[in-house]
Amino acid sequence: MNKNYYCIIMAGGIGTRFWPVSRNSRPKQFLDILGTGKSFLQTTYDRFTQIVPKGNIIIVTSKPYVELVKQQLPDVAGDNILGEPYRRNTAPCIAYAAYKIYSRHPEATVVVSPSDHLIIGEQIFADTVRNALEYAEKNDVLLTIGVKPTRPDTNYGYIQANMGKLTNVNGHSAFPVKSFTEKPNEDLAKVFLESGEFLWNSGIFIWNLRSIITEMEKYLPEVTDLFKGGKDYFYTDREDDFVLSAYEDCTNISIDYGVMEKTSKAWVFQASFGWSDMGTWTAFYNQAEDKDAAGNVVRCPASLIDKKLEHTLVVSDEKDKLVVVKGLKDYLVVNTDDVLLVCPLQDSSVKNVLTDLALRNDTKYV
Repeated sequence: MNKNYYCIIMAGGIGTRFWPVSRNSRPKQFLDILGTGKSFLQTTYDRFTQIVPKGNIIIVTSKPYVELVKQQLPDVAGDNILGEPYRRNTAPCIAYAAYKIYSRHPEATVVVSPSDHLIIGEQIFADTVRNALEYAEKNDVLLTIGVKPTRPDTNYGYIQANMGKLTNVNGHSAFPVKSFTEKPNEDLAKVFLESGEFLWNSGIFIWNLRSIITEMEKYLPEVTDLFKGGKDYFYTDREDDFVLSAYEDCTNISIDYGVMEKTSKAWVFQASFGWSDMGTWTAFYNQAEDKDAAGNVVRCPASLIDKKLEHTLVVSDEKDKLVVVKGLKDYLVVNTDDVLLVCPLQDSSVKNVLTDLALRNDTKYV
């Protein structure tokens, strides 16, 4: 493996859209929601150990989850687990990790990935990322991996590629980016799908450190000015104080909005592996391969499902509780030890519920 290749795994989110299974104390990335025997984070880590050296994998998470990361990934060195004191979105997360790696390895080329993706076709994924790393190592570009859409999905961001400027990278197609669009409505998503110019934005980035730092300093000086002086603090007992000070003054902004939508160096690397960001219960249902003849997905240790149930997702984590569900169509039922959620599957957002709980100060359910 190339010792100059690094991976940054972003694992600081709270996964509210998978409530009530995902909670503040143990969010989605630390759960085995798919029933594979490993959490999303563990699966993501294992995936990248096939691509970059284990010692070059950096986990960025929220400070309260550092111990959870250590428990689930005991092979990761303490210096490679970065605890953010506050949630400030992806740009500060990437800036922190990038400047820390740069302080010792300025020649590094990095792949940045969320911790909660479902990948189908692991070898194709590894081959795609390796070729993208090789290309980014030698070129002044900021790559993002784009996935060919299979439906007009309104839960994903889209990338418009300049298809007339194809670059072939060992059999992989790369294009300059024309535009980014966040979560379009259904009519616009249909237009994107029919045009053939748009790819789903996977949120996976590949770039050499010099390129991304140059572009961040150009477009996000309010963020980079807080981190670029960290060389004397990183890998010392003063790092936590330095990072706390930086995050206290740092704006909340995504790398997409802060850099990728502004830079002229954005390219999209087209993927052929199966992908889902698994951001919602609906996405979970759509990806499930164990649907019965009526289109139901049942993940319960014990259950009684009426024959009239159709296109419904039932999840329970109670081993000794019998779950009886009758006569539902296109519904989501999630049972935990202290919460029962029943709602339409296509309207499974719980944002308003969590807001109401916060207003009531019912923090035990969050």
